Parts: sequence; C-alpha cells; structure tokens
Amino acid sequence: MQKVKMPVTIDPVKAAQKRSDYEGIMPLVNLTRLTESLLDKQGEVAVRVECGTDQQGLTVIQGGASCEVSVTCERCGEAMTVSLGCNFAYTPVKPDDDAALELIPERYDVIEKDEHGEINLRQLVEDELILALPLFPMHDEAVCAVSASSMSFGDIGPEPEKPNPFAILAELKKK
Repeated sequence: MQKVKMPVTIDPVKAAQKRSDYEGIMPLVNLTRLTESLLDKQGEVAVRVECGTDQQGLTVIQGGASCEVSVTCERCGEAMTVSLGCNFAYTPVKPDDDAALELIPERYDVIEKDEHGEINLRQLVEDELILALPLFPMHDEAVCAVSASSMSFGDIGPEPEKPNPFAILAELKKK
C-alpha cells in the first residue's frame, strides 16, 4: 500500500456528507508535543479516519492511530521501544455551543471546530497518542538492565528532629 500523508485539517461536515475515509501517515517530527517525551523523533504514525453521520444525524469522526516510539525505561534509564495505539470517536461542535453538548451521547468525545468550521487532525491524533503513552515506561523485569536483586527496598529511617523555631519565643515569654 502506498504511504499517503494525512491532511492537517479537514471540514468534518463536508467529509461526513461525502463519507470520506482517510488512511495514511503522519511524520512523528510534526507532532512536537508528543516528541518532547520521546528519545527519537524519527518515524511515522499510521492513521485511519472515517467520517460519517450516525442515526441521530450527528457528524462523527472515528478512527485510530498506531506507531512505535523510543522512550526511556524508568527502572534502568536505558532506551526502549513502546508500541502506541489508540482508537477514537469524536463529534465536532462549534465553540460555546452548550445546547449541542447536551445532545451528544457519551460514546463520543467532543472536538471544537475552528473559525473556518474545520478540525485539526494532526492535533487530534497527537492528543490521543499522548494519552496512550505509558506514565512510567519500563522494560519487563526479565530484560531490564536493573535486576530485581539489585533493587533496594526497606524502611525509611526516622527524620531527624528539627529545632522548634518558636522555642526562642517561649523563652522570651518566660522572662
């Protein structure tokens, strides 16, 4: 299959009327907020987006994204590869349209359209992948450079007593 670059923005209403499907790639280097958490900014994100309308007549944008990224293992500090994947289902709304928000079923997330009635696909995919990043990426214990025997656990010693800053005031009060 030919690798096609995804559009940055789309008009969701027009795309839903045409029942447009997009399948392609986004370079990781373009996802700047995501790459701040990565070791390597090279690579591509495979993206699939389907636009349509549901039984309520709501415009729906659904799809998924997947990629492999390089992050730091929190246990040993070495580089490791993590597979990220996400699925999403959004319905676009105009900013400050509270009446429309009440009609949207819970199965859809809400995304705001810009002043031109478009949504930013790059930002949508980037947000979903950031949420898919593990909070504390770690190798499996079997392959991690830090073995279980070299980890140290135990009680934290008692905290040394600090002098009371008000003790001087108590002494002055006694005089």
